[in-house]
Amino acid sequence: MADNNQKAAGAAVDAEEAAKEAQDAAQKAEKAADEAREVKEEVKEVAQKVEEKKVESKEEKPQVKVSANLEKIIKSIEGLSILELADLVKALEEKFGVSAAVPTAAIAAGTPAAGTEQEGSEQTTFNVILADGGANKISVIKAVRELVPTLGLAEAKTLVDTAPKTVLEGVNKENANEAKTKLEAVGAKVELK
Repeated sequence: MADNNQKAAGAAVDAEEAAKEAQDAAQKAEKAADEAREVKEEVKEVAQKVEEKKVESKEEKPQVKVSANLEKIIKSIEGLSILELADLVKALEEKFGVSAAVPTAAIAAGTPAAGTEQEGSEQTTFNVILADGGANKISVIKAVRELVPTLGLAEAKTLVDTAPKTVLEGVNKENANEAKTKLEAVGAKVELK
């Protein structure tokens, strides 16, 4: 009989432990469910913001009427990755013998008129132009991304590979010199205009 009492007492202890573990598991599950609800709400908010941005961008863009053939081309281009777009630009440049880069001579040609009006006054805004990426292109790409954080890796690489290109436009003298120093330190050739 004593054995039965001990077994019953042991079973009761086991049952209490199991009940406590079940209660702990239930609390953890409830906490996880709360966290999941919070994440779900955050996702909804982000999705709503993205949708609002889409609507805003559609409203801001003027609609240009194009032919059905051009519409097909545009749809095809929308599906390309950034790397594929860079390859497309290079292929078109080679095929037609043109460059997507704004010629630096065209930029320079626009500035003398302003300079003649203000002869004696010092230039206050500058364009930082990457004339040549140099031999250490990886370091130059990193420096370009530091200067223009909105550029992705592929865009920065394309910019360096297709030099001469404008890295920064309309910056003050201090920022222009700082950018020039940073780029030249990693082996790039830079012009300030």
